[in-house]
Parts: sequence; structure tokens; C-alpha cells
Amino acid sequence: MEPILWEWINTVARWLHVITAIAWIGSSFYFIHLDASLRRRAGAPAGTAGDAWQIHGGGFYHMTKYMVAPPQLPEDLTWFKWESYATWISGFFLMCVLYYRGADLFLIDQDVMALAPWQAVAVSVGALALGWVAYDRMCKSPLGRNDAALAVAGFILLVATAWAMTRIFSGRGAMLQIGALMATMMAANVFLLIIPNQRKTVAAMLRGETPDPSLGRQAKQRSLHNNYLTLPVVFLMIANHYPLVTSTRYNWVMVALVLVVGTAIRHFFNSQHAGKGSPWWTWGVAVAGMLVAVWLSAFGPALPAGSAASLAPPTKVSFNQVEEIVLSRCSMCHAAEPVWDGIATPPRGVVLDSEAAIRRHATEIRLHAGLSRAMPPANVTQITPDERAILAAWSGDTAR
Repeated sequence: MEPILWEWINTVARWLHVITAIAWIGSSFYFIHLDASLRRRAGAPAGTAGDAWQIHGGGFYHMTKYMVAPPQLPEDLTWFKWESYATWISGFFLMCVLYYRGADLFLIDQDVMALAPWQAVAVSVGALALGWVAYDRMCKSPLGRNDAALAVAGFILLVATAWAMTRIFSGRGAMLQIGALMATMMAANVFLLIIPNQRKTVAAMLRGETPDPSLGRQAKQRSLHNNYLTLPVVFLMIANHYPLVTSTRYNWVMVALVLVVGTAIRHFFNSQHAGKGSPWWTWGVAVAGMLVAVWLSAFGPALPAGSAASLAPPTKVSFNQVEEIVLSRCSMCHAAEPVWDGIATPPRGVVLDSEAAIRRHATEIRLHAGLSRAMPPANVTQITPDERAILAAWSGDTAR
């Protein structure tokens, strides 16, 4: 009964996380679009940045933005904060349920670094906290006065962190960790700066004082960071389903590429919304970045420490070789009745206990265990680089 209960907790937590993320991303995209589409018009109230007319659901909306605050505080004021809080809380809970509870399978790879589960969890939580502190201090330093320089520094910080995580965790764990770090930065921006600055603005108005304009500028800068980080975070959060992204040799470079691609796509839409034209070159950058990622994924899995720099692919592979590897390295979990402790049913319903089943799942075997290190999780059955090379060279259609 316990595995069934945890599976449902995982399912409901994931569902909640997706729902809250949709709400947060939707409001983020909407307000960045609104801010960019504001136009100054004659006769606008004093202190406004502009207004925008919109139509939706059969009605017209007239939106006006004040540069700092309106002359009087409105009686009803909607705060956009719970979407971000709920997204981070549900995401961290899901991380605890799946990656921290199953750290020995999903977070740790003994061939990368020999860690106890508690050590892996401690490193993960510590990296989230330290990553936020480093980013926040960069924003508050003189570097934060130059948006372009700050963007470059933030890019270097994230890519360097991604590289470091791939030297500590499994490929899947490292990609989730860097995605969680970006999400933590985004949620902390809301919780620790954007909302507090808005509260300071409201408090100043209640005292009859003029709010500090720098509070709004700081909040807008962090909100823009959140907007540009959204697409890379979404990519990294779904990447754990795709072994060629998470578990190949240059997965940390793919993080850099995804940051560039996601930023380029958001820049295209932000520019359009602001009426600054359509920078079609951004789509060229996006396509080129993804093509480079595809090329990098073909280099295969990272080799364990001490292995040869490269392995020559076998010139001839027999099905008997493949069957022996699969039955000895995979079938203890991928069986009608798994014998691995804690696994009640074969993962994803894949059973690999016969020739017909192995041939039927040839593509999945090559992708997850031959071309990448996604399987076995944490390499618990100690499949060797030579064995992976055999699986990578094998095709169910041509093997004999």
C-alpha cells in the first residue's frame, strides 16, 4: 500500500505544481505585456506612465499605470503574490517527495560523486540558498545599475553552477537542481524584494509621504528577470523526461544554450508588445541554439572518472550481447514483478524480460542506457561504459 500512496502523493503534488505554475507564468507574461504596451496619451492623469485599452471576454478594459503610486490609495487593491509562493512551495514539496526521498536513485550517481542521501540533500538545499544570495548581491551591487552587465554576470553564475552540479549529482538531478535554483531566484524576488517594496510604497502613502521611486525601479528589474528566466525554467523542469538533455556528456552546456534560446524568444515577444518591431533574428538564434544542443547530445553519456576519454563504438553487435546486458542490468526493475526494493510495478510499464520485449523497446533502451546515463538510475546496477557503447550501437531492426 505504501508505494501506491507515495505514487498518488507524487501525482497530486505534480498536478498542483503545474496548476500554480500556469497561474504564475500567466500573470507574469500578462503584466510584462501590459507594461510594454502602455502608451502616453494627451490628458492622462499626472504621474502616469501611460495606459492601454484591451478587450477580452466580450468586455473592454482601460488599464493605467502610475510611475510610483496614485495620489490616493484605492480601497480595493489586488496583490499578485500567491501564484509565485504556491508555485515554489508545491515545487519544493514535489522535490522532497521525489528527489530527496529517492535521493539514492534520482539525485546521486556514485560514478559522479559518492554521497550519502543526507549529504546530497544538504548540498542541494545549500546550493539553492547560496545561489540566491549570490544573485541578490549582484543585483544590489554597482553591477545592478547596468542591466546588460548584470545579465552577463547572471548568465555566467547559472552556467558555472550548472557545471558544478553535474560534478556532484546525477545528470537528471543536476538539471532539476539548476531549474530549482532559477525558480528559487524568481520566487525569492517576489517574496523578498518585489512585495516588500510594494508594501513600503503603500506604507509611505498611508503616512501621507511620497513613495521612493527607486522601490518601483528595483521591483521592475527583478520582475523582468523573472520574465526572461521563465522559459528556461520550464524547459529544465520537463527535461528530466528526456535523457538526451539531462544525461549526456555536455548537459551543462545545454543549460547555457537554453538560457540563450529562452531569452531570445522572450525578447521577440517583449519587443513586439512594446511596439519596437519584430526582431526575427531571435528565432534564428533559437533554432541555431537547439541545433547545437542536438549535436552535443550525440556525443553520448559522460564517462565515469578514470575512464578512457573516448570509447570506439563496437563494429559488430549481436542480439545475444544486448540481451545479456539488459537482463543483468535492467530486468530486476523492468519485470512483471520487480525484485528491486521499493518498486512495486515496472517503471512506466516497461517490461524487459524476453527477447520480444527487448526488441520492442529497442529505441528506449538505446536512448536511456546507451546514448545517455539516464538508466539505470544512479547506475545502481553498475553498467559499464563498454556495455553502454554496445547498447548505443545496437538497433533492434539490424541486430542478429
